[in-house]
Amino acid sequence: QVQLAESGGGLVQAGGSLRLSCAASGRTLRSYAVGWFRQAPGKEREFVAAISASGGDTYYTDSVKGRFTISRDNAKNTVYLQMNSLKPEDTAVYYCASYFEVVPGHPPPPAHEYRYWGQGTQVTVSS
Repeated sequence: QVQLAESGGGLVQAGGSLRLSCAASGRTLRSYAVGWFRQAPGKEREFVAAISASGGDTYYTDSVKGRFTISRDNAKNTVYLQMNSLKPEDTAVYYCASYFEVVPGHPPPPAHEYRYWGQGTQVTVSS
């Protein structure tokens, strides 16, 4: 069992930055790929970014490419999402999730295949 806890959300002005953290407990994340998702009010949950278990492969949705960076520190059992140049449309609850990576190098699966989820952290970007 893996427990995930997000932190680092908050209120920021457009153009600002935040760094989200996803800390794991209960089991090492070394064999787990991790993704970040977000859900804005009235909208469906959407994929934001993912990182492979080794950290060697990263994936981003088009709307955040060049602005967000996902990274991981397996020694700290933590995955990060650095968010720069934030826009009001980035406002959402951000969730991290993980799945056991059976085959390294494959693109991230759909959200329903992520086994463990955190409770989410609110990010609000004011204009």
